[in-house]
Amino acid sequence: MPSRWTILAVLFVARAAFAFQFGSVGAVAPQLSQSLGASLADIGILIGIYFAPGVLLAFPGGAIGRRYGDKATVLAAILAMLAGELLMTSSASWSVQVAGRLIAGTGGILLSVLMTKMVADWFTGREIATAMAIFVNSWPVGIAISLMLLPWIGARFGLHLVNLAVAGWILIGLVLMAIFYRAPEEAAVSVVGERGSLTPETVYAVIAASSIWCLYNLGLVMIFSFGPSMLVERGWSMAAAGSTISIVLWLAAISVPLGGFLADLTKRGEAIIVAGCIGFALLTVLLSRSGQVLPVVIAVGAVCGLPAGAIMSLPARVLEPKTRAIGMGIFYTAFYAGSPVGSAIGGKLSTSLGSASAAVDFGAVLLLACPAILWFFRRIVSGQNRSAIPST
Repeated sequence: MPSRWTILAVLFVARAAFAFQFGSVGAVAPQLSQSLGASLADIGILIGIYFAPGVLLAFPGGAIGRRYGDKATVLAAILAMLAGELLMTSSASWSVQVAGRLIAGTGGILLSVLMTKMVADWFTGREIATAMAIFVNSWPVGIAISLMLLPWIGARFGLHLVNLAVAGWILIGLVLMAIFYRAPEEAAVSVVGERGSLTPETVYAVIAASSIWCLYNLGLVMIFSFGPSMLVERGWSMAAAGSTISIVLWLAAISVPLGGFLADLTKRGEAIIVAGCIGFALLTVLLSRSGQVLPVVIAVGAVCGLPAGAIMSLPARVLEPKTRAIGMGIFYTAFYAGSPVGSAIGGKLSTSLGSASAAVDFGAVLLLACPAILWFFRRIVSGQNRSAIPST
């Protein structure tokens, strides 16, 4: 019988495949642009469209898993990721590439939503904070490996092998899930309780929290998706550019749990969000202009992960257990609605201004918007708390 830590390792590898696939386009963007005859605006669309199915699937994702079983749904999701990648391998046609990303993204979104629940099933009441921190880190780790490995494969063996490498990792995740994953016994018993309803204020607060999470992630996406192209424009090789930018993700794997720990320790999560996002934004601007790339990359990686845990804790402040499922559905729906738009705008700006650094600067602007939205979120929560106090 596998332990919960073995289960977590399996979930980590499978979700890292999701990140590896998402990051694959940005990792080989210069080579892909040449192969497809695509501009940076087109590459931005191809990157962002991976999240587009989330607009429709994030909200009903939990219900789908409950209807067909979490494991069966996740296995089907991984198969969709694999099918989409193999479709992209089959043709260099732009329409085929878009179709492949949409199919793969459909699977990736379902996988991401349901695996978060799987971790909670196994670790609630135990080491839930530690487990969630490890699980969330599968994202920067998967993208960091894509930035290090895929440019090297693309430069030596071509884009066909890049697609096959991505498909190979997805296949490994599929096999591990099929063999090792099982639901904990206590999760097999479904307790039907009272269905909660969300007030308009709660919905606004959840959307505000989701907007912060979306803009924060887009700031990071601009770096790992357009950062390699920016360095290639400066004369770097594709492999060196990808490996250097990947340092941001490797260090984020450390700074994400560190930021969560500091938020819990100091009880000043909002301050960490504000300071982290502003610091991240300033370093991002410096990265797009400085000739000293490596020191700035290290600084970005050390700072960029600090707000993540505190941001993800925001929905819990306004959602009760009975409203958490529907509330998180709204959270992820808003997140996935904004992500493709942001990536497309970043690519369009790069094409219009003639440099990938424009997308990196755009990411800094998005990060600076996070503290303003946090103020709006705090106003809503304060209003709810005042209305909850009985009058005397």
